[in-house]
Amino acid sequence: MSEFALDAADIGLLASIYFLFFAAAQLPLGVLLDRFGPRRVEGVLLVIAAGGATLFGTATGFGELLIARAMIGLGVAGALMAGLKAIVIWFPKERVALANGYMIMLGSLGAVTATAPAELLLDWVGWRGLFEILSFATFAIAALIYLLAPEPAVSSSKLPGATLKAVYSNAQFWRIAPLSATSIGSSWALQSLWAAPWLGEVERFDRHSVVMLLFMLALGISAAALLLGTVADRLRRRGFAPEVLLAAVAGLFVAAQLTLVLRVPLPSLLPWSVVPVVGAATVLSFATMADYFPNQLAARANGALNLLHFGWAFAVQYGIGLIVEQWLPQNGHYPAEAYRTAFSVSIAFQVLALIWFAMPWLRGLSRRCRALLARYQDGLSLLIAPPRLGASVEKREGAEC
Repeated sequence: MSEFALDAADIGLLASIYFLFFAAAQLPLGVLLDRFGPRRVEGVLLVIAAGGATLFGTATGFGELLIARAMIGLGVAGALMAGLKAIVIWFPKERVALANGYMIMLGSLGAVTATAPAELLLDWVGWRGLFEILSFATFAIAALIYLLAPEPAVSSSKLPGATLKAVYSNAQFWRIAPLSATSIGSSWALQSLWAAPWLGEVERFDRHSVVMLLFMLALGISAAALLLGTVADRLRRRGFAPEVLLAAVAGLFVAAQLTLVLRVPLPSLLPWSVVPVVGAATVLSFATMADYFPNQLAARANGALNLLHFGWAFAVQYGIGLIVEQWLPQNGHYPAEAYRTAFSVSIAFQVLALIWFAMPWLRGLSRRCRALLARYQDGLSLLIAPPRLGASVEKREGAEC
């Protein structure tokens, strides 16, 4: 921001362009992973990410930063999906949630490096030097994956109708997709960008406190992935699908954000600690996709859902920046009301998605309530006006005749 004189909207666009290109890659990526396997696809994509890191570190203007950020988003678009595809191939369906939890737990440790470790490196090599390190590291990882990762034994048989249309025309997919996208996408948008401005400008934390809290949140997403995978695995043994736990996590997320927006007098760490838990709920979403679709459609289904995750993260990141920009900065800070308004808009969409997900259950509950009410009214009418004994005898005799 200081070197290129960027405002809140510029930062929002620069951060969200990553999610936009990441999301745009999900559908073709799903087809490529189903066809060529995760090793080859991921090995090639990470080379693009490394090139983007190189360009970002040498950028001389905002346009180059945008292009570099887009390359990084495209290049790492398969980092999660390739692992999910390998898990679906290697593990039985009933253990997918647990395996997803372990993988996302390990992968989320990467987010930890963007907090306190990055702060230390910035003091040493600066932000350009940091991206040079990221470039070399990503090239090395791409080579290791391509040369050393085992190739899964992908079945060559094709499932009739195994297309993206089969995914997007599935009613179960559209029941869970809005809930998953609005919750997980919003969590990513908050943790990766807007948590820091909120903590600094609304909560008035100093820079060190903000960095340490973000460090704890980054650790939290890793621990939450393992926790959610383990809990989902145990609940499945008791007959509960992962989507039930996802709905509970989404409801908790709404409650946590409301405590922030309404300025409920609670320690900031308490509601913010829910954010990484929701960000790790992809463990549950992708396990649900494994329940809904066969292995031949696994990567396409995950890609279709991940498109919505990152598309929504892009919309929230950029949208919050646009809303906040409507207020004039005061002493270099945007007012708390600006952030509270922007966060409230995001919460409203999450509530609507939660209601949409719960509609089948709400309809069933409504039918049961009506049936109970009808039974109660019948019993009440009998209690108020019981049938006469003579009338019963006459009715019985008439029936016998």
